[in-house]
Amino acid sequence: MSDLNHKYLHTAEDGITRCWWGSDHLDYRRYHDEEWGRPVANDIKLFEKICLEGFQSGLSWLTILRKRENFRKAFAGFDFEKIASFDDNIVACLLLNDGIIRHRGKIEATINNARRALEIVDEFGSLAAFIWKWEPNSTEPHIGKGDYDRPHPSITKTSQSLSKDLKKRGWKFFGPTTAYAFMQAMGLVNDHVEGCASREIVEAMRREFKPPM
Repeated sequence: MSDLNHKYLHTAEDGITRCWWGSDHLDYRRYHDEEWGRPVANDIKLFEKICLEGFQSGLSWLTILRKRENFRKAFAGFDFEKIASFDDNIVACLLLNDGIIRHRGKIEATINNARRALEIVDEFGSLAAFIWKWEPNSTEPHIGKGDYDRPHPSITKTSQSLSKDLKKRGWKFFGPTTAYAFMQAMGLVNDHVEGCASREIVEAMRREFKPPM
């Protein structure tokens, strides 16, 4: 293990070594240990993550994580077929819902993206089939300016291309940084730091996973 990787590991009082970001809060620990990086092929879960990543823009993921159940209730469990029919009256109600992030642009983007998700399903058979076309064949370096010493990137060529493709399809609030965070979370890459207890678990799950066609 490199000194750099060791810098981004933390062993908590429970004796488990985790990625540095997954040890500070119990909510983060559960998310890190039980969800992050595990491959997902469920359309609803994929769409939920795309939406929540968009809502997170400018905020911490912990804020979104703690409001996730509220988001699920407000957005019909992230069933994009239902969200696609949301009208101005529902938008007005959502803007009064203090259990979510009351940002008109992000709310309207979620509705827009639900309609665009239906178009992808028509074209590819499922949202998952489209998303997993973007799984990289190998580890990619960070793309950006200045020094970057973290053990994994925040923007890659693939995340740039995925973001660009969805933008052409009319999706909103899904830039290349958001796209890579989504790829990390949904298991398209395994960015648990070497030495993290979850890394080998996730890698084994990825080996067994059959991407949807």
